[in-house]
Amino acid sequence: MKFNTLFVAGVCASALLASCNPQTAKENQLKYTHTSLADGDAFQFFQVVGGKVVYEADYAAYVETVATSSQAKQLAAKVKEVYAGIIPTLDSLAVVNQVDFPIKGAAVFAKPEAATAEHVHATDSASTEHAAAGHAHGATYSDAEYLHHVQHETAKIKDQFERLSHNTNKGLRTFAKENLEKVAELFTLAGGKEDAHAHH
Repeated sequence: MKFNTLFVAGVCASALLASCNPQTAKENQLKYTHTSLADGDAFQFFQVVGGKVVYEADYAAYVETVATSSQAKQLAAKVKEVYAGIIPTLDSLAVVNQVDFPIKGAAVFAKPEAATAEHVHATDSASTEHAAAGHAHGATYSDAEYLHHVQHETAKIKDQFERLSHNTNKGLRTFAKENLEKVAELFTLAGGKEDAHAHH
């Protein structure tokens, strides 16, 4: 009788210890509670930048085919190069920090039905919020509008990289510092002005 009791107790203890695997706990934490290992600033970074870079890279690929000015074509090529280069590392960092990637609900660039450039729906943050409020409208494509769009969106992405460069997570901080200069160059290329007092 004592042997059976000890055997059952041993099986229960083994099952309990096997269920305490830290890797399983991490996977279940993300799977069932949707919590991540990223702090608030890092999570905001993933939401903003992760939601924009995929859209911007796809939009830039489209603009390369329809732009009329060499400046817009060069900018689109640079945007595509920089953001397409960031996406794989961003994905890896999201996995390590247990953040869902690609970002759910992020805008997806869809090539317009008509092949002409006049029917492109250039979506930036302001028009997305405007459209979300039930005020969707089409914007005509122009190289000047694309330059403004890139400047506007890159300013937001640059701000997130600047914030992340001061994060306590060493991997995220290193990633931000490695890519901040590239994003700042895009901002300047799109016509943005660097703030002379931004660097302390």
